[in-house]
Order: sequence, then C-alpha cells, then structure tokens
Amino acid sequence: MARRNSLYSAFSGIALSLLLMGCDANLGTESAFPESTRGVVYQDGNAPDETIFGKGGIFGDSEKDLSDGGAGGGGLGVNAYLWRASLDTLAFIPLSSADPFGGVIITDWYSPPESPGERFKVTVYILDRRLRADGLRVTAFKQNQDTTNQWVSVTLTPKVTTDIENAILSRARELRVAREGE
Repeated sequence: MARRNSLYSAFSGIALSLLLMGCDANLGTESAFPESTRGVVYQDGNAPDETIFGKGGIFGDSEKDLSDGGAGGGGLGVNAYLWRASLDTLAFIPLSSADPFGGVIITDWYSPPESPGERFKVTVYILDRRLRADGLRVTAFKQNQDTTNQWVSVTLTPKVTTDIENAILSRARELRVAREGE
C-alpha cells in the first residue's frame, strides 16, 4: 500500500511539473488572437443577438425599457417595479435572502426598538412579470417573548399582510410613474 501511495505521489509531482512547464512555455510569445482585433469584437454594436442566456444576456438588454408591456425587463424573472418596491418597502428589516429570478424576498427577524419583546418576519413572493395586484403575495409572521424568554408565535390579522401588499403596490406605481415621466 505504501508503494502505491509513493508511486501516486511521484506521478502527481511529474504531472504537476509538466503542467507548470507547459504554462511557462507560452510566456512572451505571440498570441493566436491577433492584437489588432483584441477588444473590438463587441464594439460598434456588433454584439451577438443571442447568447446562452437568451437575448440580452443574463442581465437583459440594457436599452430595454422597464415598462415593456408592464413586464418589467431588466433581466429579472419577475416584475422589476414590484421587486424594487418590495426592497424599498422592507428596507428597514434585514434581509435573509433575496432571489430576483425566483421572485422571493425573505427577511430576517426584526424587533422594533420601541418593543423589543416582539419580532416580525416577512416573506414576499412576486408571482408575475406584469405589474398587477395579484402578482404579489406577502406572508408575515409575528412572535412575542413570554415570561421565560421563549418566542411564541402570534397570529396576525389578514389586514397586516394586505397593508404590506398595498404599500408595495403603491411604491411600485410611484416607480412606474417616475420612470414613464423621464
């Protein structure tokens, strides 16, 4: 077994040496890619129309307007206005995760400074690429601290989530109006 490990180590060392020598061999030599065409490939509007990520690449077409039929563009998998409005509305709560392609924003637990014995957590689901009221769903959670310092879940009224959804939708409308006014 020891002989096998020493042969493996010797072979690995030789292979690594050859690899490093091969990398060094091309230093200082002319590249196969001519100097005159370097950096010109995507200049002057000659970028390819289609990529493996679709038209415009992974982040979308930079010239595309956000208001393309209410779809929101920008390469997001969801409506850009709803996405930005959700982040703006929940900016005071630390984020746990945000997936712009799946349209899910999950906040961390947040305790308001004026009431440290309660905490909130919000999850926002953006369900559509169009700016529509039914393209947004919010789930909110509340916990109160009991006398033994344990967190106990409290049921929130549906009005709380509706108020959050309305705040996000209002902000999204503001963003859209501001964008169209440009």
